Amino acid sequence: MNTSFLDSTVTIARALGHPARLRTIAMLRGGELCVCQITAVLKLAPSTVSAHLRELRRAGLTAERKEGRWVWVGLGEDPETRPWIDNALAGVAGDEQMLLDLALVEEIQKLPVEDLCRLGYEAAREKRRSQVGATRSKERNAP
Repeated sequence: MNTSFLDSTVTIARALGHPARLRTIAMLRGGELCVCQITAVLKLAPSTVSAHLRELRRAGLTAERKEGRWVWVGLGEDPETRPWIDNALAGVAGDEQMLLDLALVEEIQKLPVEDLCRLGYEAAREKRRSQVGATRSKERNAP
């Protein structure tokens, strides 16, 4: 067996073998996320999330792009990793944690990334609620 195939297989399997990394892959199935969005869902320290993202990127499972101050992460384009991703996610389909994560991702995507990254999830959510409440109040009071 070719050692490079062996090394590649072990790297991918190891990357998918951690709950936080598998949760991240599941989140990214819906499209790119900012690192701070991933951090908010995982509820881990930014340095820990960065280490997990580095492992996923090293395995070719994810790709990153920088946009201003923000780093966006998406699934990698390597067609050889897609079967790994599909099989791993099929194994956790319907898992309660995965469903909770996906619901939280939907909520977090409604928040401005800048607010989320600067203020954190709770403060960004409160800011949005107050803005939405103020807008609704203005609409009710409009002639």
